[in-house]
Amino acid sequence: MAAPAGERPRVRVAALMILDGKVVTVRHRAGTAVYHLLPGGGVDWGETLQAALEREVLEETGLSAELGPLLFVNDTIDPSGRRHVVNITFAATITGGRITTSPADKRVEAVDLVRPEELSALDLRPPMAGALQSALAGRAIVSEYLGSLFTAGA
Repeated sequence: MAAPAGERPRVRVAALMILDGKVVTVRHRAGTAVYHLLPGGGVDWGETLQAALEREVLEETGLSAELGPLLFVNDTIDPSGRRHVVNITFAATITGGRITTSPADKRVEAVDLVRPEELSALDLRPPMAGALQSALAGRAIVSEYLGSLFTAGA
């Protein structure tokens, strides 16, 4: 029996992208709280991780991106039990576009370029500045995303 929709984890993809030697982040504001995320967002039903990443990056930043290697998978579970997100972070390469000043995603206040060594000073959500800095320094374990592998009869 499947879990009720409110009890299912949400899947979020995110892109670690570099532009002019800086990490592309998106700034959100919730009331008085300002925090940063890597560009990305929720995966829709029937959508591949790659398609979701490309769509979300474009909506939030105005940039076109090409999916690169899988870097990290982590959970974000609210202790109250109200929210469970599975975060899947990929390296991505910018292939076109320009940083927008009017993101299509209204939750995004701005697109910020951040020097890797300054990531730790941000309220980065999820709090993974150290892991991102390690990946950028070539110290991360890199995996491969194989895409959608469904075959009829499987």
